[in-house]
Amino acid sequence: MPDYAEPLARLIQEFKRLPGIGQKSAQRLAFHVLRAPREDAEHFAQALLEVKDKLGLCVVCNNITDTELCLFCRDPGRDQSVLCVVEEPHNIVAIETTRQYAGLYHVLHGSISPLRGVGPEQLRIHSLLRRLEAGQVAEIILATNPTVEGEATAAYLSKLLKPLGVKVTRIAMGVPVGSDLEFADEVTLMKSFENRREL
Repeated sequence: MPDYAEPLARLIQEFKRLPGIGQKSAQRLAFHVLRAPREDAEHFAQALLEVKDKLGLCVVCNNITDTELCLFCRDPGRDQSVLCVVEEPHNIVAIETTRQYAGLYHVLHGSISPLRGVGPEQLRIHSLLRRLEAGQVAEIILATNPTVEGEATAAYLSKLLKPLGVKVTRIAMGVPVGSDLEFADEVTLMKSFENRREL
């Protein structure tokens, strides 16, 4: 790495710690901050600190929030009988962009991964079971990622939840809209055939 003044070198190192940011991107970001007015840097620093100081987890669903309840849990217009279980809070954003789901969420904060030492006890499954005790939930939609870990988590939750008398469904998976079959891998095509529907 070229020799930089210590404050700039430190900023580059900090940017490199972010996911998807390599040496060149970190340098571009650091030089952008260096050229920007001090006021912009102060706003950026304040935004970073507020994320750490003012955000926490919803006491019901574990989504990120700046109040006790997230905006979905405090919305009386949401369907209280359906829970969509996701791995991470950012998964909710993807589902909400469809404007097709009006139920509530439950965030696990991870997936089962024995290789990384993550078992069911490290996930927010106990709070999911507590939510079912109220008897309002009729269906749980498992929307974990279509990865080995996501599939293992969905299978574990399905076995755990079905005996409780709640309907357990899994989001469909397959070939994405707008893509060509020749570029789809075998697992994606297999899921597409498994999840086919009558027209």
